[in-house]
Amino acid sequence: MSAREQLEKNQVWLYAIILLIAAGAGLIWPQASGYLDRSISLVLAILMFGMFAQIPFLRLKESLTNRQFIYALLIMNYIAVPLIVWGLTRFLPADPALLLGVFLVLLTPCIDYVIVFTHLGRGDEKLILVATPLLFVSQMILLPFYLWVFMGNQTAEVVSVQPFLEAFLGLIAVPLLLALLTQLWAKRQPRGIVFLDAAAWLPVPFMALTLFVVVASQISKLYESIDYISQAIPVYVAYMIIVPLVARFVARIFRLDVGAGRALIFSSGTRNSLVVLPFALALPEPLNGLASAVIVTQTIVELVGELIYIRVVPGILLRDRH
Repeated sequence: MSAREQLEKNQVWLYAIILLIAAGAGLIWPQASGYLDRSISLVLAILMFGMFAQIPFLRLKESLTNRQFIYALLIMNYIAVPLIVWGLTRFLPADPALLLGVFLVLLTPCIDYVIVFTHLGRGDEKLILVATPLLFVSQMILLPFYLWVFMGNQTAEVVSVQPFLEAFLGLIAVPLLLALLTQLWAKRQPRGIVFLDAAAWLPVPFMALTLFVVVASQISKLYESIDYISQAIPVYVAYMIIVPLVARFVARIFRLDVGAGRALIFSSGTRNSLVVLPFALALPEPLNGLASAVIVTQTIVELVGELIYIRVVPGILLRDRH
């Protein structure tokens, strides 16, 4: 196993340690949050480039070959999950920042470390890997539609188009374009392959750095608004309990094999907190701080949940067939 593969295998524990350090640093030195806030965009942009560079966009056609899995994946993430999220959020107060944070993070399937969690949970991570381009494109298209359906006119009242557009261009479109150019370069020249291989080292350390910067800068807001933020925690916990059961049912309907079924569970349960964080940060004050804290809270709950998933999914929910 290479050093990079070893790093990727142990990234969950690295993130857990970083979260603890970041929380401590943010609470001890709350005055540093202003400096950290200003670095979030740069760190996120580099992370996005590193993540996008590893997504096999040039193999998009290949992702469509296992049609049963793709059908199940799309139905879970864009029909079942929105219905579950809608049902769970009926128990939340009608607060724009709280609802927007929950909707942003729960309606978007993860496209990065879900691959590692799927592998650790003995699922078919290759299916998730080749499906990432489809998941990324589809969630960017469907997210505005779901926000409009769930929040209606409230979305227009709290979401300003210009900051959202700037966040999309600077933190998603530009890193995505650079990643695509890097992949095309790697396809044509050996130097491009070397650069792409070097970029493969970026996601884990920059994910850790992003978590540190975000949590350290937002933890004081989270601490001050703990009564407010904690309202979302039961929704996140309930989501992580309900979704695997529904995904297992869908996997049986589509007669997926064990590896594909586990991959479906992990894709459905793992959310895209860091990709939607730029949208939360683009909200006007004080909504951006509250929505960001709601999203960061989901990341913390999810990391704990994933450590349970990697045991429960292969051990209880979908055991190997003998």
